[in-house]
Amino acid sequence: MISLKNVSDKRRKWLKRKRHIRKRINGTAVLPRMSVYRSNRHLYVQVIDDLAGNTIASVSTMESAFKGLKPTVENGAKIGQEIGERLKKKKIEKVVFDRNGYLYHGVVKSIADGARKAGIQL
Repeated sequence: MISLKNVSDKRRKWLKRKRHIRKRINGTAVLPRMSVYRSNRHLYVQVIDDLAGNTIASVSTMESAFKGLKPTVENGAKIGQEIGERLKKKKIEKVVFDRNGYLYHGVVKSIADGARKAGIQL
């Protein structure tokens, strides 16, 4: 766990939101957790079984298929659809959405909407 002593105010607020969310969300093999991380340059989405400690599927803008995509709302929808298609191949229909401390708007919302378009229930 990260100490909040020597952390900027913005990062401290983000970490508190993240901890608050993760207390209530847990992924299983039947209902895995879809975690979103965004940086200034990239987007990352992982579907995780927390009980076994396995990553079931992942997509990021660092993959060769998505190379050069910026973390915009339009590209977030593409990433969301791709993770949805990968989950469909693994016969996973439903996940728990973990926004990872980010506010549910913009890129984070477009990732969730893209996954819903692919047929995944969040």
